[in-house]
Order: sequence, then C-alpha cells, then structure tokens
Amino acid sequence: MRGKMAAGVLMALALLIPAAPAAAQAAAPGLDASCQTVERKVFKDLRQLITIDLDTANEAEVRRLAYQILAETTAESLPVLPPALEEKLKGSADDLRAFLKKGWLAAWAHDLRISIGRTMGDDAGANVKAAANKVLDGESYDAYLAYLNEGLYDARALDCATKPTPTPTVTPTATPTVTPSATSSATSSAPVTTPASSSAPATPAAGAEDNGGEGGGLPVTGTATGLVAAIGGLLLLLGAAGYVIGRRRRSRFVA
Repeated sequence: MRGKMAAGVLMALALLIPAAPAAAQAAAPGLDASCQTVERKVFKDLRQLITIDLDTANEAEVRRLAYQILAETTAESLPVLPPALEEKLKGSADDLRAFLKKGWLAAWAHDLRISIGRTMGDDAGANVKAAANKVLDGESYDAYLAYLNEGLYDARALDCATKPTPTPTVTPTATPTVTPSATSSATSSAPVTTPASSSAPATPAAGAEDNGGEGGGLPVTGTATGLVAAIGGLLLLLGAAGYVIGRRRRSRFVA
C-alpha cells in the first residue's frame, strides 16, 4: 500500500517538475507544412533529466526519474519510449534501473527518427526532405534534436519562400445590360407610307370655301348650270309676253 502511495506522489512530482524547463525552452513561432505561422514544437533533450547516479541512487530516486522522463515523452507524443517506461515501472527496481542506464536511449532514438520521418509527408517541400534525409543518414541525438527544433523550420521557410504567392481572385460585378427599346424618335424618323385607298376622302382644292365648317364642296358647273340658265330665260320670256299682252288689252279698252 505504501509503495502505491509513494508511486503516486512521485508521479505527481514528475508532472510538476518538468513544467519550468519546458517553459524556458519555448521558441519563436515557425511555419507549418502549409506555410502558416504556428507555435514550434520543442523536443527536450531527455539526457539533461538524468541528474542522479543510477548506480548509487535509491529506488525512490530511480522511479522519480522514470516518471519525469515518462511525463516529458508523453507530452511530446513519442510512440515508443512512453509505453516502454510504463512497462518497466510495473516491474522490479533493478529492471527499471537497468533500463534507465542504457535501454531507454535506444527507444528514444527510435522516437526521434519517427518524428523526423513524419515531417517528410506529401506536403513537405524539397528543402525539408533534403534536410531530413541528411539527418537520418547519421546516428546523432544532437543532430536529431537540432533538426526537429531548428532545421525543420529553417527548411520550411526556404520552401515557403519559393512558393508563388496566390493571387486573389476578383469576382467581376454584374454590369446591367441595357436593351435598346423602340423610341418615338426612332419611329418618327422612319418614313410613313399610307397606302392609297378608294374610300379615302378627297382633299379639298386650294381656295375652296369652308361652308361654316361643315365641309366644303366643289362649285356647281356643267349640265346643272345650263338647266338653271334655261329656266331663268324661259321665265324671263314668259314675263315679257305677259307684259305685252296686258298692255294690248289696256290699249283696246281706251280706244
């Protein structure tokens, strides 16, 4: 029971103690694979955590160190070392001590190489891939950490600098289309042709009388005029004959 309580206390201390060094290692923002500014992921040099002599340290000190390394590697999302440490913490103190002396370095190196390989995805640029392959050709913890903390972001900056700047797409605004319509001026300018019709009224000749606004007519000529003149002449003859006859009767009466 005491052992479990001690392990819990050590785990809590291990989670609190690395917080200050991690904050001290905060770096300036960098670029991600899509050339967006992000906070850098800092990989800690776990060798700096081993500040005790593993040959002479007691069991509590050894377990405390193991929990510190476990907390740091879990925060960095390393895939190999955290489960290996958890398995050793379940075993004896001697097995844990032996693992911390040598075995954990191999697991940590494997984690660092995996982390480097993850940076070489399909969206990685030519400079990132070249820098990563160069580091993976060697077997140096310092080179692994230098690439993950600095070299990766420097290579990304070079790749992003060579990418063409996207040109913003300007969507043209819809211009209203004015459809020309038939106007009165266009209509009036066109010559109007009136077809001839027998039913159209005759246009009065110049000088014709208006006849009180009721519509003037042509002067009466021809046959109608001769008839009127003949009747007038006949009436004149009849009047003259009546005058002569009347005078003769009056003369006879006097005689």
